[in-house]
Amino acid sequence: MTPLATTRRASLALLLASAGTFLSFLDATVTNLAVPPIADTFDASLTTVSWVATAYVIPFAALLAPAGPLADAVGRARLFLLGVAAFTASSLLIALAPNLPVLLGARAAQGLAAALLVPASLGLVLAEIPAERRRAAIGLWSAAGALAAAAGPALGGVVVEVLDWRALFCLNLPVGVWVLLTGRKLLTGETRTGRAPDLAGSLLLAVSVGAAVYGLTQGPEHGWSSAHVLAAAGVTAVAGAATVARALRHPRPALRLDLFRSRPFAVASAVSVAYGAALFATMLLGVLFMTDAWNYSALEAGLAMSPAALVTAVVGIGIGRLSLTLTPRTMVAAGSALVAAATAVLALLIDTEPRFWTLWLPAGAVMGVGVGLATVGISSAAALSVAPRHFAAATGTVMAARQIGGGLGIAATAVILAEVSGTGAEPYAAVYGFATAVNVAAALGGLALRPAATAAPQPSVPPSSARTAPRVLEGDQR
Repeated sequence: MTPLATTRRASLALLLASAGTFLSFLDATVTNLAVPPIADTFDASLTTVSWVATAYVIPFAALLAPAGPLADAVGRARLFLLGVAAFTASSLLIALAPNLPVLLGARAAQGLAAALLVPASLGLVLAEIPAERRRAAIGLWSAAGALAAAAGPALGGVVVEVLDWRALFCLNLPVGVWVLLTGRKLLTGETRTGRAPDLAGSLLLAVSVGAAVYGLTQGPEHGWSSAHVLAAAGVTAVAGAATVARALRHPRPALRLDLFRSRPFAVASAVSVAYGAALFATMLLGVLFMTDAWNYSALEAGLAMSPAALVTAVVGIGIGRLSLTLTPRTMVAAGSALVAAATAVLALLIDTEPRFWTLWLPAGAVMGVGVGLATVGISSAAALSVAPRHFAAATGTVMAARQIGGGLGIAATAVILAEVSGTGAEPYAAVYGFATAVNVAAALGGLALRPAATAAPQPSVPPSSARTAPRVLEGDQR
């Protein structure tokens, strides 16, 4: 392949992967606005219809980790396009759903599809992009998700008010079809191992993570000692232990424990849990606070949340254009510290008097910068600390860690709001205090990403076919 053709292929991979990521994040942000009208359409309670979100989150979180090794095995472009096809088809089914059970089933299928396409998309980008451009590529890929988060609430509010909740899910269709038609070019010449990960181990891992997320999201509603939560905890422990046991002896495990031999990857995964907890808590809290304490409409709250996400996208794009190279350690530590500062200010100053221009907007801008830095830093630390053939596996694992953290953050938010007394802003301030503490922990974790040489993990194959993996420096852009 000529250098020009190689460059065009790399640019196409980045464009399509960013479009696929935009799809999955846009759907996640606009769906919350569809919950009330869906309840009216099917004459269901809001508690029942809340499963529109839960049915997506559980399979998405559960399958992220095993989807990574699967993408490395069958081909990142192949699995990415399969995920986009399933995501597009399930979006159409949701839009046409005649009843609530069909809608919830389609949402679960959509979550499964997102779990396939998201880690495969970043793995595809990192495999196709030259080493010296990978940091910029991760920034652009991350920016696509932030742009979706910025556009989602405002766009969703307009669509629901002007058209119908079903139209929200039709937004995915033209983009999905375009990605599928254009992405076929990437199948030619794609490298893959052809060895799928342990099927039984993948199922056990999915059950373990799915049960954990279910327990965390249902705990505040049913009680932490309820049968729902205790059963979920038991399933999580048993399936998790079985997953680890299989991973220790299977040549192609679903859970790549060998990745954690890389210190940057292990630290990035731990930081991702804290980052996810703080991010999900603040995203949920912002809308709740403005609609409750400030009496904003859902559309007004969505618009108020958009500037921070837009700043995040700008930072993601801008990182790749900086002449100064920022290491993952710098990005994670500085980004988490900025978010901690913003949430600390909100914890101290918010009250029931609306102060959008003097408090919310500047705090949101600082938070957007911090989230942009931390997102790119965590992804860079995880992906670039392993050998290229493990890019998708590393991405899937660290994103699964973020989803588990997100479940913890949502559960903590619900508990704090229920337990902290006060009719004003006190409960919300307490959640921002929680987010501050978690972000400080993430910043300290970022400092542990020291620029020391680490050996990339060896492929999980029998010793006779094992090869020596190259050594990769944390933050190395090779």
